[in-house]
Amino acid sequence: MAKVIPFRGIFYNPSKVNSLVDVIAPPFDVISKEEQEHLHSCHPQNIIRLTLGKAFKTDTNDNNPYTRAAGYLGKWRSDKILVRDETEALYLTSHEFPYENKSVIRYGLIVLVGLESFEKGVVLPHEKTFSNVRSKRLELMKACKTNLSAIFSLYPDIENQIHNRLKGEASDKTPDLHFTDQEGHTHRLWRIFDKNIHEAIAQFFEDKPIFIADGHHRYETALNYRDWLSTNNSNFDDSHPANYVMMYLCSMEDPGLIILPAHRMLDEVSPALRMSFISRAAEFFDVITFPFKAVDRDQVRDEFLSALKANWLKNCIGVFMKDCPELYLLVLKPRIMERMFRDELPETLRNIDVTVLTRLIFMELLGFDQARLDNEKLIAYTSDAGKAIDAVEAGKHDIAFILNPTKIEQVRNIAESGLIMPRKATYFFPKVITGQVMNPLSR
Repeated sequence: MAKVIPFRGIFYNPSKVNSLVDVIAPPFDVISKEEQEHLHSCHPQNIIRLTLGKAFKTDTNDNNPYTRAAGYLGKWRSDKILVRDETEALYLTSHEFPYENKSVIRYGLIVLVGLESFEKGVVLPHEKTFSNVRSKRLELMKACKTNLSAIFSLYPDIENQIHNRLKGEASDKTPDLHFTDQEGHTHRLWRIFDKNIHEAIAQFFEDKPIFIADGHHRYETALNYRDWLSTNNSNFDDSHPANYVMMYLCSMEDPGLIILPAHRMLDEVSPALRMSFISRAAEFFDVITFPFKAVDRDQVRDEFLSALKANWLKNCIGVFMKDCPELYLLVLKPRIMERMFRDELPETLRNIDVTVLTRLIFMELLGFDQARLDNEKLIAYTSDAGKAIDAVEAGKHDIAFILNPTKIEQVRNIAESGLIMPRKATYFFPKVITGQVMNPLSR
């Protein structure tokens, strides 16, 4: 089903850039304003200048974050800061990181994957995207004509056929890249030039679907860019590089594949709406209250989060509101979602926490419409529940919703059913770094 091929990647030149740590960055959509400023100050060639450049009030159609990114990219390539491999390769990576008091390794294979519309069932999404973000990423791609970061995707490999073969390929070889990032995570990359392995990988994926984990905006942008090129470029044909997109492929059976929750922090929720929320929610949820005052705050928060985790088999959602000295757990009453949304939502979709949050809480109880849900400026995300609570307490946001993580089986079932979760339904951890390798989209 999927077409997977090697490519000639673009890399930072080790003779020009002493440490990759200074120039890599997380994916654009998890970078805060503070982190953006920090990354801009780290190094004059940090990848942030391409993926998330600063905007200014004086920006014009000819001078803006996208045109400046293209300028940086062109100069860095002409100055040999960035260099392209001479030979096509598959790029195997390992990412070693601490999780729950142990060291974990996740493997990923960076390749090119043929672009296919979602309805063909070859590349499968699992969540909605923001329209404004898609339009911005398209302008960046038009300017830079490059895949700047790999889309994090998953594939089924129940027998660990490819996973074990790739690990074996790397076991006795010195990695081409090896560094430890500022979080203490260790990264390795091996170039695989062996055409027999290229062919084996291609054959393996011929009858496999690919599930997007992180990067739905980038994949939809790649589709839109291809379609835009086909309309506006008379030389566009099936051999054009824009028919492919760079992906990081990880086995669904990889023990290093971890999903964290994506907690929500909302803005512009009125005091009146916040004040009435819990009483209105009590019609649909059993409400458990945790007094959150000056005494024993840390202990209460730990008890609250432990109770949330203990209820992971139920639809259980935590709530903390500005100017309210209490934490709440909302445990959905039996058959509520079926009674209210049976004719609207398939069972696979309606019984997951993010659907309960979006359809029942956001739309029914808070009265949000689709335009409000599509406004990425009014909602922030974090995988750290403590940070979400602290941000609301500090007045940076109006209300936080604390979730248990979505399960990988739920992601697989929903994607295979052709269904779409609400936005930011998952937070795969750790993120695939940006700046390790890039892919040009021009001939």
